[in-house]
Amino acid sequence: MKLTFNSKFLFIFIAILIIEILIAKYLHDAYIRPFGGDVLVVVLIYAFLRIFLKTNYKKLALGVLIFSFAIECLQGLHYVNWLGLADNKFWSTVLGTYFTFYDLLAYFVGYLICLLLKD
Repeated sequence: MKLTFNSKFLFIFIAILIIEILIAKYLHDAYIRPFGGDVLVVVLIYAFLRIFLKTNYKKLALGVLIFSFAIECLQGLHYVNWLGLADNKFWSTVLGTYFTFYDLLAYFVGYLICLLLKD
């Protein structure tokens, strides 16, 4: 693993971040916001890390998937309440407040997309 700067992944990160913000702000449907947003968040985290890290992309993508699964499991334990952030709309949205198996599926789809973003 080496530190680097990859402008391609910077642009991917910025584009996905803008899309995520637009989804969160303007889309209140039953499919794209809950599922599409979760797919994209895995790619967003992966792209952010790839801006600065030159490493095995498969291992990095798997690490992001495991991290996403861990956060989802913590949601099932209501960790936002533990952190005292349940009343904060921003942090409740960013960190998530409930567990669902559909989110795990969405994260896996995001992982598959990450595997397509080799270099």
